[in-house]
Amino acid sequence: MSHASASKTAAPAPKTAKAPAVKAPQTAPSAPAGPAPQPGMGAVPHAAGTTFRVWAPHADAVAIIGSFNNWKGDKNPLQHEADGYWAVDVPNAKPGDEYKFHITNGKQTFDRNDPYARQVTNSAGSSVVHDPSFDWGDDNFQMPAWNELVIYELHVGTFNAPDMEHVGTFMSVAEKLPYLRDLGINCIELLPATEFPGSRSWGYNPACPFALESDYGGPVAFKEMVKAAHHHGIAVVLDVVYNHFGPGDLDLWQFDGWHDNDGGGIYFYNDWRAKTPWGDNRPDYGRPEVRQYIRDNALMWLNEYRCDGLRADAIAFIRNVNGEENPGDDLPDGWSLMRWINEEIDKTMPWKITIAEDLRGNAAITEATEKGGQGFDSQWDGSFVYPIRDALTTPNDADRDMNAVAGALTQLYNDNAFRRVIYTESHDEVANGKSRVAEEIMPGAADHWFAKKRTTLGAALVMTAPGIPMIFQGQEMLADGAFVDTDPIRWERAEQRGGLVSLYRDLISLRRNYHGTTRGLSGQHTQVFHVNNDEKLVAFARQAGEGGPGDTTVVLANFANQAHEGYTIGLPGPGHWQVRFNSDWQGYDGEFSDMPSFGIEAEEGEYDGFNWHGSIALAPYAVLILSQEG
Repeated sequence: MSHASASKTAAPAPKTAKAPAVKAPQTAPSAPAGPAPQPGMGAVPHAAGTTFRVWAPHADAVAIIGSFNNWKGDKNPLQHEADGYWAVDVPNAKPGDEYKFHITNGKQTFDRNDPYARQVTNSAGSSVVHDPSFDWGDDNFQMPAWNELVIYELHVGTFNAPDMEHVGTFMSVAEKLPYLRDLGINCIELLPATEFPGSRSWGYNPACPFALESDYGGPVAFKEMVKAAHHHGIAVVLDVVYNHFGPGDLDLWQFDGWHDNDGGGIYFYNDWRAKTPWGDNRPDYGRPEVRQYIRDNALMWLNEYRCDGLRADAIAFIRNVNGEENPGDDLPDGWSLMRWINEEIDKTMPWKITIAEDLRGNAAITEATEKGGQGFDSQWDGSFVYPIRDALTTPNDADRDMNAVAGALTQLYNDNAFRRVIYTESHDEVANGKSRVAEEIMPGAADHWFAKKRTTLGAALVMTAPGIPMIFQGQEMLADGAFVDTDPIRWERAEQRGGLVSLYRDLISLRRNYHGTTRGLSGQHTQVFHVNNDEKLVAFARQAGEGGPGDTTVVLANFANQAHEGYTIGLPGPGHWQVRFNSDWQGYDGEFSDMPSFGIEAEEGEYDGFNWHGSIALAPYAVLILSQEG
């Protein structure tokens, strides 16, 4: 039955999101990694020993203690340099040796881990002299074009843990890289992996910001993982936490004995600006040495560890005390710090991506710094995830809002479709009182037909809407429940639900245009041309170039439990429009109806603002992806 009249009356004027060519690099030039962070801080091994340098402006004396001098505080005193810096060269100290700084402030003496330590025995243990040299072999990895990125967010501790009793490691992540490569993933985004208290954490409580988590394998294992990822054509983006440090096992706290108002001392604000949702532990973004510390940290991951990008956590709390838009609580020094880091990255290695988590819909976050913006390349987009999740999880079809879906599809920042990262699941969206999308749809029955149909509908939108698509670990195998750092991914489900994994693989192959038929999905131009809020359908077109066969791609999504034998939509051009993907295919799941949807022969006649139209069969809660035959 045709629904021509219903679609004409239900559809408002077409919604269009257009932009000029992608400003982000479309190819990744081969170039040196860029300048190293400020040299000389922490422990720097050399042929004749190790040089130690630390910033402790309120100390009366500083010594180095360690396994090389039997932890004696009178053996190797540091010499005071300008501006509160102290340094000493220890001839017999070598990589692998443990150490701490022994600090005297008046009558106080205390031992502190090195703020710049690349390695620690554990968060409550000792710093370790680390040799940064590493054999990268033939690693000449080139960052994929940003409009071709498909991100897989993962948590090292649970992504590929051997069992419930042990955490995963950088090397266990490396073991699964062939699986991710075959899925079509070309970028992994790791939850924070710097040293934190204990062996289990999401990572958002950094104790030693420069040291990689010892239970994950430490710095060498991290480099091995990055090298392996590059070998498989996969970029590595690391989540970094600069909105607060700690709160536990934090040797930065009152580091040299000084503090004010019982605050954190030299590395932190010591007034009302210190307050965060995670404690009174916000770094002092206005103090030059702290700004340098954070900048050095960011550049270290990109240079020394060859990460391909950074995801900055909760930057709303870097630019504002309460993470809101109240100008009275703004932190101009936080804003300028992130801008400074982004400017440095853009100047020296512009192919590396910086992604912000702000979630306030603030276009200035991804605006160019010369235009007053903060200079991030992309940002997690709440204007996509919230309305799309709502449309997927709302129990009653009648309550789904197709106009809200259309708005989510056409959101644009800075006239660039790829200034946003889009998703239906992330570590935040599947925890903190929330669950996986399938679990939200059918609590306790995530493998129910309703859950499978609507989660795959969401997956198809993520892979076809404008933006950089991201999925969260296990999403492709219908992981259920909520994310917790003690519950590893159940890899047997990748085989048990192999059809759904194939669905994601097919979607990603179309998103990356493996077959040369869907180039439009990587393009800047998006037009939502059909919105039927009565029967809960939406259709949109994506275009990368001049349009036509192989480029213009049409997506038709049904958000209702209602099949259509012949649903009519407008078409951007004549000829045969071939179905490239049908989420209802029984090969993806035995419970799907396998409703045949082969394609559309375009007929002349105005419809949905186009001069052509056609009808096609469409299953309940299904998505079709079509493009013209050449």
